[in-house]
Amino acid sequence: METTNESRILGESSIPKLLLKFSLPCVTGLLIGALYNIVDQIFIGNSELGHLGNAATSVSFPAICVANAFAWCIGDGAASYLSICAGRKDTESAHKCVGSGLLVTFLISLVFGILCEVTAEPLMRLFGASDHTIRMAVDYFRILAAFFPFYLLFNVMNSMIRADGSPAYAMAAMLTGAVINIILDPVFIYGLRWGIKGAAYATVIGQVASFLISVVYFFKPKNFRLSRKSFVLDSKILKNTISLGASTFVTQISIVVMVLVCNVVLAHYGALSKYGQDIPISVYGIQTKVYTIVCNIVVGIVLGGQPIFGYNYGAGNHDRVRETYRWVLLLSLTVGLTATVIFECFPMAVVSLFGSGNELYQEFAVDIFRIYSSLTAITCLVKMSTVFFQSISRPVHAVVASMTRDLILFTPLAIFLPKIMESREAGSGIRGILYAAPIADAISLFVIIGLTVSFFHTQSKDAE
Repeated sequence: METTNESRILGESSIPKLLLKFSLPCVTGLLIGALYNIVDQIFIGNSELGHLGNAATSVSFPAICVANAFAWCIGDGAASYLSICAGRKDTESAHKCVGSGLLVTFLISLVFGILCEVTAEPLMRLFGASDHTIRMAVDYFRILAAFFPFYLLFNVMNSMIRADGSPAYAMAAMLTGAVINIILDPVFIYGLRWGIKGAAYATVIGQVASFLISVVYFFKPKNFRLSRKSFVLDSKILKNTISLGASTFVTQISIVVMVLVCNVVLAHYGALSKYGQDIPISVYGIQTKVYTIVCNIVVGIVLGGQPIFGYNYGAGNHDRVRETYRWVLLLSLTVGLTATVIFECFPMAVVSLFGSGNELYQEFAVDIFRIYSSLTAITCLVKMSTVFFQSISRPVHAVVASMTRDLILFTPLAIFLPKIMESREAGSGIRGILYAAPIADAISLFVIIGLTVSFFHTQSKDAE
């Protein structure tokens, strides 16, 4: 592989300048991606559907996360592999990685989309839909599921485009879809009075537009060229790609388990409390989407560092890997601490964007942001570490970092804390889940520190 100018600057240019160049488009792109669901909830929450409409869209979130788990596993794995290939000057593996990833994603999206269409109603029931929200939830979800091939392929291609050194193009593709969604939401929801179906149609039309723009890029990429043989599955390369993206898959599945457990617990203990079943699920859905914005900023920062990490790790430039890590860590913690201040001091300013509610709705909304989200900075560190380990070909470290907080710690805490609190005082079980997140965050901090210190200690030994 010839050393392109783009590759050369990854090993020579100023780290802060490189991070600004690569991370800013990544952050913007991921924020725009987060807007897809958030915009729907803002318009729905301020329509006649109110918090019930928001609850209906919230229960589809776990299934969307499962779809994302497959797409982002392949997309992030391919992005890491492409960056490492650039450092090793390996063009042959690069184009096979892209072709195999796109083919597998297309096949998965077809199968998953069909399964979701067939099982939409029981899925929505499983994820917490009540008798008041089930019809809206099914209508919304079935429209999204029908367009999964476009959605999943776009997400995979977007990661590949960023790794190919074109984060601005990836951002533009996502921005176009988001703008279309924002324009069509009020037209379909308010103007045509299509309700929750209108929100779904606005979303998928935006996704198709982003997909088409991404397809155009692959006719003239920077560091690889696609041909027919690119789409012949290479089991070794596909295995490496999936291995590097495994932590992303685990992260997304962890989110699914976490949201599923939360929805079930919130529905059960909410019904036993003064809040009822739908208010906690609606508010938790809002908190999850807002949390996604914060996490996407952090993930965007470290994804911007991914080509720098991958190239210099592949080229053996350990000092630049360490320097890049310090900058990414500083920026990620800054984002986490800023979000914590906002959640603690101005929770209702955030919640009010998604429509108004009664006093009970507002009370639970304030508590979920001030208690559940109190250690957001540590959550940001966990997300950052997961992508970092993935970028430097440490999939086991990445999986451990991802699983510890969400599956090993949070999930059992979310199940048992409400049970303990409810046994002590009737109606208080709903508050148990609020304390599960900060406790899980606090414990996971020590695991992340251990993994990071261990990696850099090993790297220093290898450099001697």
